[in-house]
Amino acid sequence: MMQSVLLDKVQHNLSRFDCGVAPLNNYLRLLAGQQARKDNSRTFVLEDRTQPAHIAGFYTLTMTPVDLAAMPATLQKKHQTSTSAGLIARLAVDQRYQGQRLGEWLLVDAMQKLLQASDSVGFPLVVVDAKDGAGLFYQKYGFTSFADSPNKLFITIANIRASFT
Repeated sequence: MMQSVLLDKVQHNLSRFDCGVAPLNNYLRLLAGQQARKDNSRTFVLEDRTQPAHIAGFYTLTMTPVDLAAMPATLQKKHQTSTSAGLIARLAVDQRYQGQRLGEWLLVDAMQKLLQASDSVGFPLVVVDAKDGAGLFYQKYGFTSFADSPNKLFITIANIRASFT
């Protein structure tokens, strides 16, 4: 069974990870640990089953301000007092593990963690900034683009909850 664990720069081989996108590789190697120590975000990794030091993929979670004006009118009205959303800030799979649907697994795992967080600290949405045409990947899982920014997508916590029940 697969499970994500918090990034541990002592235990995990960060320099080996290569998803083919330099900013994502650099974030994992240089910034993810710093951001966690400052309580700005949490990065979770999927370890290789046979070599746990090898990272098959990762995602980073945090919170983000939400611009209600860019959302559909029905959601603007429903969530007019909301100011924050959960953010899947980064999500990447090492090139050696691509084609195994690990990106999908990581996305589902991230949404489950944010759903659990929303049960303790209410927030209505999960947002993702889709890099390099990844928007279609997120749309397959129910995310919708913001009106003013096609590479920024959201899904409601209510829709995530419904998809897991």
